Amino acid sequence: MSDPDTTTPSPSPSRTDEHHRLRRSLGFRDLVVYGLLFIAPMAPVGIFGTLDARSHGAVALVYVVATVAMAFTAFSYAQMVRVVPQAGSVFAYARVGLGKGAGFVAGWMAMLDYVLIPAVAYLFSGIAMNALVPAVPRWVWTALAVVVTTLLNLWGVRAAALVGFLVLAMEIVVLLVFVVSAIVVLARDGAARGPLSPLTDDGTQGPFTLSAVLGAVSVAVLSYLGFDAIATFAEEVTGGAEKVARALLCCLALAGALFVAQTYLVALLEPATSARLAARPEQQGSAFYDAVDASVGGWLHDLVAASKAIGAAFAALAGQAAAGRLLFAMGRDHRLPRVLSRTDAGVPRVALVCAAVITLIAAGWAARRSDGLDRLVSVVDIGALTAFTLLHASVVGYFGRRQSERSWWRHVLMPVVGAAITVAVIVAASGVAQVVGAVWLVVGVLVLVGQRGRARPLE
Repeated sequence: MSDPDTTTPSPSPSRTDEHHRLRRSLGFRDLVVYGLLFIAPMAPVGIFGTLDARSHGAVALVYVVATVAMAFTAFSYAQMVRVVPQAGSVFAYARVGLGKGAGFVAGWMAMLDYVLIPAVAYLFSGIAMNALVPAVPRWVWTALAVVVTTLLNLWGVRAAALVGFLVLAMEIVVLLVFVVSAIVVLARDGAARGPLSPLTDDGTQGPFTLSAVLGAVSVAVLSYLGFDAIATFAEEVTGGAEKVARALLCCLALAGALFVAQTYLVALLEPATSARLAARPEQQGSAFYDAVDASVGGWLHDLVAASKAIGAAFAALAGQAAAGRLLFAMGRDHRLPRVLSRTDAGVPRVALVCAAVITLIAAGWAARRSDGLDRLVSVVDIGALTAFTLLHASVVGYFGRRQSERSWWRHVLMPVVGAAITVAVIVAASGVAQVVGAVWLVVGVLVLVGQRGRARPLE
């Protein structure tokens, strides 16, 4: 049952015919744009209150620690994309580092992340737009966001990247408006909390505890999910895999800086203490908006809300594009139906449409349920974290067989620490998410066993 092909990458895309090949047209900026779009520059807005309550007010410190924690995963991605520059990302890396079976499992678990994260983003966009225009049901806004971004992805990765850049620029401008406004208010009126409290604690829930910060980190790392999508564009970048590796690390560093800055400032503006937020969980979801509304004004509240609505839709655009590339790679490797690997003018349109349909069904279902958002959010993270764990194992597996290339700190220590972090976050996840992840894993294993049974006579 062992996999014979564990030392060499799957067939190079250059040896495939033109109908199963992606077009190289992306530069370094395009890769960073896709990564930041997927993450969203103001990702902490929705979970600020939860993190503030859990960390006893040390919310900025939480994001410092979370950025360092995710840096281990980014580092492992950078190691593998240099040796396996393929569209399949973690699917291709695990296939080469651990074997075909592990590669399929990694890709299968990543599908849970790549397909459902866009659904969450679409739904969030629909909810936000419904709040601004209540006359239009949120499922209509959700479906409209899916259609518009799918058409952009079908147009081509270059066009989608250009539109994505414009949307990202808008989000950055709104974030800068918030930062400047917050600084003006703080200089004029002073802070509601101590200047160091976002990096220590606000003192309302007892003395500082590392366990409280680490408990919040297990939630905060979910803000970063999506930067890894950069690796799925490895076959569409000009200039080689080194550019992809640099884009991964750059994207994570930029996101971390943005997250720390905005949470530090809003924590200083937050009139409610962390103890009050902990005692009143219903106020946690709107804590960021409430702080902005009370200190700066309703106009900035509305501006941030509109930016989040538009930004969420285009975060889903980047996620849908990544999901399409993953389906494309697994189809090309005969792990999914071969038709998914077909391209038209270098665009994997069949895979993109398939990803869009699945996402639309999930988002549409959730949009019609009062608890739909909570149900989706509870399961999307397990797939990514499992795939990250297999990524770290792939680094050890690939370089462990190459003593002349192996570096103990880059190829053993770093990925082992990274795997320990992702496993710890999985253990800290909700029971519902763990059950859904386990069921999805079992289904994947059954599919893999079925594939091996059918393929055996041909081997």
